[in-house]
Amino acid sequence: MLKANTNINSKTDFLEGQLILFHKPLRWSSFDVVKKVRNIIKTTNNLKKIKVGHAGTLDPLADGLLIICTGKLTKRIEEVQEQKKIYSGEITLGATTPSYDRETDVNKTFDTSHINEELILETCKKFEGKIMQKPPIFSALKREGKRLYQHAREGTNVLIKARKIEVEKFDITDINIPKLKFKVSCSKGTYIRSLAHDFGEKLNCGAYLTSLRREQIGNFKLDEAYTIDCFQEKILI
Repeated sequence: MLKANTNINSKTDFLEGQLILFHKPLRWSSFDVVKKVRNIIKTTNNLKKIKVGHAGTLDPLADGLLIICTGKLTKRIEEVQEQKKIYSGEITLGATTPSYDRETDVNKTFDTSHINEELILETCKKFEGKIMQKPPIFSALKREGKRLYQHAREGTNVLIKARKIEVEKFDITDINIPKLKFKVSCSKGTYIRSLAHDFGEKLNCGAYLTSLRREQIGNFKLDEAYTIDCFQEKILI
């Protein structure tokens, strides 16, 4: 079983392979973190080259747990990606955006006068289990040689096929209409932005994701993760 490493002492450790937990900051891309960590490792260990990769993309408008693998351990990234994820965040009812989150402006608004707590909680249950989900057009998936978000920004229509995912648990933790706090436990490949959008469609009032945090991947937890600054301080000691 893979474990996170907190006792990293030499460049040999990084080359042999380390699994390191990071708290990705808001507005950083996952690649921004990989690039920064790679540069820190190379600079502090006088290395010309080292493999560094992440185990599962986290959107720039989300923060939370990002798992970084180095050296030989990058070959086992897929093993980490396969594990269950837990997210928390906020959904806003009564409006939609093209990106399903705050990356783009609201394009439609809807009445929410029919929404109540009972309807919200009943609708949540419809999204638990194995379901089909379409990834958002503003995503990094590739179609016809380009990222979907590139097609979206160019205004190109691209066929997006639904994929089977599994939502183990979809809980609403606080209701203050139009704002809903939630917690989701789900499989690899689940887009929480799509979940928010589809949830709004089921409620017949529209919805989009306004905040997101990845709390856990498998047994790896956010409260065990380094900030970039703390990691840099540790390996400089």
